[in-house]
Amino acid sequence: MSHPSYLIAAISNSGQAPETSYRQLQNAAACPSAPYGEMFKLEVPSLMVGTLDSLMNLSDDLGKTDSVIESIVRKVEKSSIELAGKKATELTVGGVPSTRYIQQFAWDYAKFPNRRPLKELVSLISGGVAAIDEELKQLSNSYGDKQAALQDAKRKKGGNLMSVDLNDVLDEKTVRGLKIIDTEYMKTLFVGVAKSQKEAFEKDIYNTGGELVGYGGPDWSNNPSGLGQSQNFGSQVDRHGKKGSPVVPGSLEKVMEDNDSVLYTVTVLRSMYEAGYYEGEEFVPGTKLDLLEAFGKVLREKRYMVRENFTYDPSQQGKAAMALEQLQVEVDNTRSGLTRWCKTHYGEAFVAWMHIKVIRVFVESVLRYGLPVDFTAVLYKVTNGKEVQLVGALDKTFGENKSKEEDIEDEEEYHDFVLIKFDP
Repeated sequence: MSHPSYLIAAISNSGQAPETSYRQLQNAAACPSAPYGEMFKLEVPSLMVGTLDSLMNLSDDLGKTDSVIESIVRKVEKSSIELAGKKATELTVGGVPSTRYIQQFAWDYAKFPNRRPLKELVSLISGGVAAIDEELKQLSNSYGDKQAALQDAKRKKGGNLMSVDLNDVLDEKTVRGLKIIDTEYMKTLFVGVAKSQKEAFEKDIYNTGGELVGYGGPDWSNNPSGLGQSQNFGSQVDRHGKKGSPVVPGSLEKVMEDNDSVLYTVTVLRSMYEAGYYEGEEFVPGTKLDLLEAFGKVLREKRYMVRENFTYDPSQQGKAAMALEQLQVEVDNTRSGLTRWCKTHYGEAFVAWMHIKVIRVFVESVLRYGLPVDFTAVLYKVTNGKEVQLVGALDKTFGENKSKEEDIEDEEEYHDFVLIKFDP
C-alpha cells in the first residue's frame, strides 16, 4: 500500500513569535506561489536536554534506532499483507489511518513521559519495539511450523503408495492375506516402488544388500568328526567369506498398486551376530549388527520407499483425515490470531517510530540552534514528485545563501535548518 512522503523541518525562532516562523515555513513551500506540499504543525514537547556530549552521542544513536524501528514496522506491515492476501485492508494507528495520525500527531505523555532523561526515553521506546519484533518472530515460526505440518499431511493424504498413510489404504482382509513376520530374528517390511522401477525391483530384490550379511562359518571339511560339537574357532572363522542379502528367499509379495506406484512386502533378517572369539585366554564378546537400518539405507539409495515402523492398526483408519482437518483448523486459527496481532502491534510500532522522529527533531534542533530551546517544527506532506522543489524552496528561504538553489539527493545532505525525511 502506497503512502505519501513527508518531510519534517525545524527552524530557529531567533526571538520572533512561533507563529511568525510558522508563516515563513508555510510561505516558503506550502502556499499558492510554492505549491510543493501541504503543511501541518508538529508538536514537539519540552524534553530534558542533559549535556551537550550526551546529545551528540544520542544524535548518532537515534539515526540507527530510527532505521531499526522502521524495519520492524515494515515487517509487521508485510506480515499482515501476506496473511490477509486479497482481503488486506489498510492498517491503522490508534484506530485512524497512519496519514491522519501523522498529520494530527500529539505526544503521548502517559506512555512516554517527557521529563525522563532522553537516553532512558529512547531506550523505553526502542525496547518496546524490540519486544514486538521478538514476538513476531515467535508467532511467525509457530505459524510456519503449522503450515509445514499441514502441507505434509496433505501430501501424504493425496500421495501415492510411497507416501500415503497405509492405514488408510489397507483393510483387514488384505492384511490377513499377507504373511507378516515380526520376531526377534526376522521382520516384514512394506516397500513402496514407483511403477517405472517395478520390473527392476522384482528382478533384483533378492540380491539387494548383497554385501550386508556374512554367511561364512567354520570349515568342517578338515575335521568332519567335530561337526556340531562346541569348539573355539575364534578369529579362524571368516564370517564374511561368503556374503549375501538379508532378504528371505521367496518372501516378496505384491500388496496393491495405484496409477503411480506399487506396494510390496518383503521379509528380511533383523540382525547379524558377529561371534565372539578368544585372544589368548581372554574372550572378546560378540556384537549384533542391525541389518534393518543398513538394508533400509540401501533401498532408499535406489529410490525405493521403506515404510519404516509401520504396523497395521485398523483403529487408526480415518484418523489421518481427522488429523488433517484438525491441522487445517489450527492453521486457520493461527492465521486469524496473527492477523489480529499484526493489526494491533503495527499501530504500537508506528507510534514508537513517530515519537523517535520527534525526538530526533528536538535533539537536532537543540544541537543546531543551542539553548534556550526556541524553534518551530512543521510537517510537510510532499506533493507527488515535488520533493526536490520543496527542499530547494526551503534552502532558498532559510539557507545562508538564499539566492542559491541546490539539487537535493537525500536527507543526509547539509542544510541550514533541520530536515528529516519520513516515508511511512
